[in-house]
Amino acid sequence: MKDFHGKVAVITGAASGLGRAFADTAAGLGMKLVLADVQAKALEHTAEELLDGGAEVLAMVCDVSKGAHVQELADAAVARFGSVHLVFNNAGVGCGGLVWENSEQDWEWVLGVNLWGVIHGVRMFTRVMLECAQRDADYEGHIVNTASMAGLLTPPAMGIYNVSKHAVVALTETLHHDLELVEAPIRTSVLCPYFVPTGIAHSQRNRPDELASHERATASQVAAQLMTEKAVEAGKVTAQDVARITFDAVREGRFYIYSHPQALGAVGERFDAIVQGRPPADPYAATPQVRDMLKAGVRGRR
Repeated sequence: MKDFHGKVAVITGAASGLGRAFADTAAGLGMKLVLADVQAKALEHTAEELLDGGAEVLAMVCDVSKGAHVQELADAAVARFGSVHLVFNNAGVGCGGLVWENSEQDWEWVLGVNLWGVIHGVRMFTRVMLECAQRDADYEGHIVNTASMAGLLTPPAMGIYNVSKHAVVALTETLHHDLELVEAPIRTSVLCPYFVPTGIAHSQRNRPDELASHERATASQVAAQLMTEKAVEAGKVTAQDVARITFDAVREGRFYIYSHPQALGAVGERFDAIVQGRPPADPYAATPQVRDMLKAGVRGRR
């Protein structure tokens, strides 16, 4: 997809972080916007600012972990704009700690948003886009699923997040093959950002009450949270940078999108270990100070 003007973009997690940056970039390119988020006030503020800037906007509060909500979003997008061209399955949350210390509620919350949110987006919007293609011989569509470098690496004390993002990578790769199989005019990409200053480190603010964990935070969970906050806040690549990189990738039809390609050395080491049958490579081999800080925190030392 090279021409964005007048096309329709659907963005989940649109009220902040990468989602907001995608919305700003899409608006600047003359796209019509369908914005979804669980943060009602932040979503309203985002929509108002974009409307004031001249964009056509449909904003809906949407919990992507619920299929019925995503179906309502898809139905509303078609009812308002008639078609959908570019979909960002982007909403995400984070939760850390030693993998055996996470509660069932932790798993349900993170997998619900990070994985089921993408599953619902793929299920609902791929069908919509295929229907659009049947009505328009010149139709072009693109689906971008937000994973993470944690979808290609397995850093410690991030088990739930790693699992969710690895699944998004596998889902998107399979979607690519399935779309090729039916010769659909729809391309797909998986976005794997590293540490980018967004609100992901504070996503607990959006955790629903029914999935709240009432257990006291363990040393590993506290350490993982502190490390994530520091790493995210120190990120030099901004959400706006990632949006620019992502739209360039859509123009060029690239599948894998990286915000920090220098991190791919660790990915290569991981896959070498897989091929050679060795134990998993240390994702912090190049930054042992990070591993040492995390280890001290997990053991309860400050």
